[in-house]
Amino acid sequence: MRAIRVASFGGAENLKVETNVPIPTPGPNEVLVKVSVAGVNPVDTYIRSGGHARSPALPYTPGMDSAGVVEEVGSGVTNFKKGDRVLTVNSISGSYAEYATVNALHVSHLEDNLSFSQGASVGIPYYTAYKSLFFRAFTKPGETVLVHGASGAVGIAALQIGRAYGLRLIGTAGTPEGIELIKKNGAEFAFNHREEGYLQKLQETVGEVDVILEMLSNVNLQNDLGLVSFRGRIVVIGCRGPIEINPRLTMTKESSITGVSIMSSTEPEWRIMHAALEAGQKSNWLNPIVAKVYPLSEAAQAQRDVINNTGTTGNLVIDVTK
Repeated sequence: MRAIRVASFGGAENLKVETNVPIPTPGPNEVLVKVSVAGVNPVDTYIRSGGHARSPALPYTPGMDSAGVVEEVGSGVTNFKKGDRVLTVNSISGSYAEYATVNALHVSHLEDNLSFSQGASVGIPYYTAYKSLFFRAFTKPGETVLVHGASGAVGIAALQIGRAYGLRLIGTAGTPEGIELIKKNGAEFAFNHREEGYLQKLQETVGEVDVILEMLSNVNLQNDLGLVSFRGRIVVIGCRGPIEINPRLTMTKESSITGVSIMSSTEPEWRIMHAALEAGQKSNWLNPIVAKVYPLSEAAQAQRDVINNTGTTGNLVIDVTK
């Protein structure tokens, strides 16, 4: 089969297309997916660079998210069968390939109303957003949520989920296109985080917020501490370096800072997330925005774009059939 292979950790130039990679065989409780489209996420680049806790044996095929059709199931798999349309949130063998094996716990059904490109955009973005809102911040209907960096994949997912669950949503983006996008996806107020004084404008318009989903904590975390309400919660979703903060600001407000890692989810959490997001597909509120589709030969460029594009407006995916 055709697949991207990485022979050494480092830059995106290490992503190479190979044409004679063996098709993996599913083991017990695993599903073999014939992949149509693979999702591209920042974590893919962190793993490739060698600076991530998850360090696969070399050579390896990158990619966690995908969408396609079940080709084969291993022993013990009862909720999927050959021919089912599915999406994945992780991959054992890597999703930048024509076939991928996945633990059945990380597979979800894909409804006919979503394309494979949209299905490949669900995985890490929507599951991270759901876990952040409900398992880490314990957000309740009616609470005010600031999505700090809302025009990217996780941000759009958080807005769509929050709108469906009765949250009051505030978002930031860095371009006029991003501002319009987040308004369309549920933000009551939208602010350009590249404009000087946007935080003051946000506070004057909205007041304090109950929850902040933070996509760039190494830039925004100190300011976030001044934005949250009494017992407000900040969830760190993205971080690209260190930052100095004043912990005293957490004391009088009794606010909290917590991280999130989708791969640390428990089996009960996975099942809850599957049920909620499959319901979102059926109810049509789950509607991934696909910003760009790359052929497999341009996987390196896709990874460069996902980490360097500061005006992101949705998901980047790879069509492995091209």
